[in-house]
Amino acid sequence: MYPGKFATENPNRPAFIMASSGETVSYREYEERANKLAHFLQSKGLSQEDHYAIFMENNAWYFESCGSGERAGLYYTCINSYLTAEELAYIVNNSEAKILITSDAKREVAREALKSCPNVILGIVVDGETDDQFVNLQEATRDCPSTPLENERLGLSMLYSSGTTGQPKGILRPMPDSHPLDQIPLYLFLQKLWQYREDMVYLSPAPLYHSAPQAACNFAIRFGGTVIIMEKFDPEQYLQLVEKYNVTHTQLVPTMFSRMLKLPEERRKSADLSSLEIAIHAAAPCPVQVKQDMIKWWGPIIHEYYGATEGLGFTASNSEEWLAHPGSVGKVLLGDLHILDEEMKPCPIETPGTVWFKTATQFEYFNDPNRTKEAMSPDGTMSTVGDMGYIDGDGFLYLTDRATFMIVSGGVNIYPQECENLLITHPKVEDAAVFGVPNEDFGEEVKAVIQPMPGIHPGEELAEELNAFCHEHLSAQKCPRSFDFEEQLPRLPTGKLYKRLLRDRYWGDKKSRIV
Repeated sequence: MYPGKFATENPNRPAFIMASSGETVSYREYEERANKLAHFLQSKGLSQEDHYAIFMENNAWYFESCGSGERAGLYYTCINSYLTAEELAYIVNNSEAKILITSDAKREVAREALKSCPNVILGIVVDGETDDQFVNLQEATRDCPSTPLENERLGLSMLYSSGTTGQPKGILRPMPDSHPLDQIPLYLFLQKLWQYREDMVYLSPAPLYHSAPQAACNFAIRFGGTVIIMEKFDPEQYLQLVEKYNVTHTQLVPTMFSRMLKLPEERRKSADLSSLEIAIHAAAPCPVQVKQDMIKWWGPIIHEYYGATEGLGFTASNSEEWLAHPGSVGKVLLGDLHILDEEMKPCPIETPGTVWFKTATQFEYFNDPNRTKEAMSPDGTMSTVGDMGYIDGDGFLYLTDRATFMIVSGGVNIYPQECENLLITHPKVEDAAVFGVPNEDFGEEVKAVIQPMPGIHPGEELAEELNAFCHEHLSAQKCPRSFDFEEQLPRLPTGKLYKRLLRDRYWGDKKSRIV
């Protein structure tokens, strides 16, 4: 989120506009605000490769909170704004963040979290009053220079991905010792692929703590476009914004497609989408019928890609390619893809196995060498995030399952182990299994199957008690939408839970376990 020359050449051009309020921040104002915060972070002792964290909803201060780190050589961690104080504290501590930036709406959750974060030296609230724990952003930066740092260095995001062991893990990439304006090959590749340009208008309907909207907004600002930031997604407002601002580029997740397709036919037909040039989707596989309907409605402007925050590899397809290979997530454009069986031997064409990439981008899980090693092949040359799939004769990748039982609900990645680990601590639970089951709107939803303790009656009352227990300790996204009960959960002689047997009952005879 470094605007470079555009802050000088086109200072009055809107860098971003808040969708609901219409608040507009020009390139000049954005540049000055980001510079001020960068100077302030340095004044508090943060230096090259230090860490800070951001915990807030989509708002008019999000970009400068990230952009200041990108010009000060810092790692910044954007945290899911729906997390509980307990979950927030874990990531703040694990990321070794020295400063936490939050909003007035999230202040109390942040305040509670900081009770367990002894290494945080300061809290910043972007839109609220100063108190004993948080300093107001404008007050803090009032006397800081609005000009660039003397020795600007490129900073990077360090986002978190949940893990099968139950705790999130920070994805750390080596920080190049370069100026923020230095062109990064990946950015140039994506700019060409998706036709980013100076006069583009990008509509961002997703939470800015996600890696995909983070990257997309970053590219738009770097290439001189204007970003429209939706505070939250609403299908009717989305169409209105495309019409109002002549949006040219956007990125969505499949559940957003589904919600727009459910609008009244009259409204869909009346929507003026003629300005749209590129609509990208990712984060979750799109149901074939949904995508076919979207291409029929919007035309062949829909692009799909598949990748991981870890940056292992990248597949993509445009509308024409996808229509010739419906259900695929594209063909490899970056990285070296291999489909391997459990013995690390290549699988034949159209035979499912684990998706591995020869590591295209160096990464590690921050302060977690064991989980970094688990993601690597025995010889250290390949990496995986646990997805399973196959390649067709034309080299297009199809995903069929997730070895880690990761759930993708509305584009949000949920790893069930964390919920299982919590449920098993409840005094009325002897065993627990958590996994994804089909949901027409979100793709998948979280299901819990419980083996109650002897003498405990299974039923609605117990389900309500367990539901309240989960919401007390976990963000709502991670909590089961429903509970079922079994006398005995299937475990192998080794003690390993045979979760796939349980889950398959809910998926029936579907060829793929991914919606």
